[in-house]
Amino acid sequence: EVQLVESGGGLVQSGGSLRLSCAASGFAFSSFAMTWARQHPEKGFEWVANIGDDGRTWYEGTVKDRFRISRDNAKNTVYLQMNSLKPDDTGVYYCAVDFQYGTRGKGTQVTVSS
Repeated sequence: EVQLVESGGGLVQSGGSLRLSCAASGFAFSSFAMTWARQHPEKGFEWVANIGDDGRTWYEGTVKDRFRISRDNAKNTVYLQMNSLKPDDTGVYYCAVDFQYGTRGKGTQVTVSS
């Protein structure tokens, strides 16, 4: 059974940084792409970043120059380093297996104050 547990969220001022972590278990982590997504209170759900099993990355346009996704296969963990945060980045952040919505964890809240 796929289990994903996100952590690292919190309250931060505009311009600040946070690093999210997602601990994975129940599947062959190193063989799968991993994805971060967020649920914005007004804008809805969107995919934010993806990292392939080969390390190749994709970013949604508004975060491309500010967020960085990485993975540590030895720890079965995927990370999202978020810099230059903006109030529009506020939301619940989820990780998922390869854009599969149904695999997401319970999420971690990120709140960016102006």
